[in-house]
Amino acid sequence: MQIHHISENNSILNKFIAEIRDVTIQKDSLRFRRNIERIGEVLGYELSKKLSYTSKDVVTPLGIKKVNKTTNNIVLCSVLRAGLPLHQGLLNYFDAAENAFISAYRHHPNNDATFEIVVEYFAAPEIKNKTLLLADPMLATGQSLVAVYEAIIKNGAPKELHIVAVIASREGIDFIKAHFPENTHLWIAAIDNDLNEKGYIIPGLGDAGDLSFGTKL
Repeated sequence: MQIHHISENNSILNKFIAEIRDVTIQKDSLRFRRNIERIGEVLGYELSKKLSYTSKDVVTPLGIKKVNKTTNNIVLCSVLRAGLPLHQGLLNYFDAAENAFISAYRHHPNNDATFEIVVEYFAAPEIKNKTLLLADPMLATGQSLVAVYEAIIKNGAPKELHIVAVIASREGIDFIKAHFPENTHLWIAAIDNDLNEKGYIIPGLGDAGDLSFGTKL
């Protein structure tokens, strides 16, 4: 797996990351969603550098200019519900992409810290032999991403796979490295070192879904 840790190099991305972590600023759910969206745009721009391109003639009012344009058939798949703002940020840049959505949540059968990942909903176009962008803002244990990917490839494996996340734990990265194809690209805005006993990223930012859309039952 090729890991692209974007905040290693200083850019405006760091401002957006700081704001989604800040307990005062993140109380504004509109701003939180918009910052996740802007992070998606930055990650999408960086990701675009690894896509395939070909030269095309573009007719202007005064002539013809050759321009390099992407040739990838992209399917953008986001994990519901937390992935929706990140999805929009990526879609702002890959506006011709087909769209897919998949649900995944932690089920605690014994009402303790142990859990299993439940995948119940998947809506997607044909993915086989296409470029799949799999978006989920928080890469904590990595189990959700593995579960959704296993559900997705039952309908055909993509030609290329790019995972896009906002914050990851090192443990989660190690976990998905062991379960995804070697040529997978991971595009990550920030990496934190630890998980707590419940499997949440520390210091992280909290629950991205709740911060975006409100608390759930």
